[in-house]
Amino acid sequence: MARRIDVTGAGGVRLAAWEFGDPPKSDPAKLVPDQPGPLGRPGLPGRTAAGVEDTPGVLLLHGLMGRASHWASTARWLSGRHRAVALDQRGHGQSDKPPQASFTREAYVEDAEAALEQLGLTPVVLVGHAMGALTAWQLAAKRPDLVRGVVICDMRASALGAASQREWADWFKAWPMPFATLADVRKWFGEDDPWVERPNPARGEFYAEVMHECADGWRPVFDPDQMLKSRETWVYDAHWEELAQVRCPALVVRGLDGELGRAEAQEMVRVLPRGEYAEVADAGHLVHYDQPEAWRAAIEPFLDAVLTV
Repeated sequence: MARRIDVTGAGGVRLAAWEFGDPPKSDPAKLVPDQPGPLGRPGLPGRTAAGVEDTPGVLLLHGLMGRASHWASTARWLSGRHRAVALDQRGHGQSDKPPQASFTREAYVEDAEAALEQLGLTPVVLVGHAMGALTAWQLAAKRPDLVRGVVICDMRASALGAASQREWADWFKAWPMPFATLADVRKWFGEDDPWVERPNPARGEFYAEVMHECADGWRPVFDPDQMLKSRETWVYDAHWEELAQVRCPALVVRGLDGELGRAEAQEMVRVLPRGEYAEVADAGHLVHYDQPEAWRAAIEPFLDAVLTV
């Protein structure tokens, strides 16, 4: 089961959060009435006070171009023991994409902070992939009172630079849009994309998930220009300082064929005051999508330790 909950992010941007799994069960006599959502929107349904307080919360943050549904497998697995919520971040998925909205680092962090407080998830474990991982550790540094642990999946702390941003801009221009069918989406991103070193069906499925049907064919649910604006707010800077300010337990996870190299990942672990390290074989950048079982095995011991204290 996936249940949508609308929350309000920085600047009034409407964000779609998705709770996976059945609500925790407890004594019906302790039921808390329905809580109103922000700005009169649907809020949290009636739930037991004990259920909310006793179930550890996990907020899952996707990467650039991703969406909450990319976490569905992970979230359903987590929901057996935890309250797992995935957030469509601004400009992504079913969240608002206003052209005048801010796409700064601060806005993304403030969105996650607002979502945690409106959803009642704190203290939470943040699980982030790529850009979502950067948001996670920046929020943990900013608001240690809200965060009990962080999982950082395949995100570099080093600056990537102007050349990287130009490559991304050129890559977006190379997309053969509109795609005639979803099969064409899967084939191009899984096989024909120049960035693909060898056929990768999981990558094709990942990008098929972010397409929707338009009058002329299949196009992304996001605006590529907004993605570039989001990226340019962090790609030129290093983020080691915020990493060093994360006081809670933190797990750095990399795919062996991902974008985060082993040396940098281990340096990130060294810089983190309570850092740990894990790697997933036969996985690229989309670690949780490439190898879901191995991904779970990599993060489960960490989550068990952090969420049962």
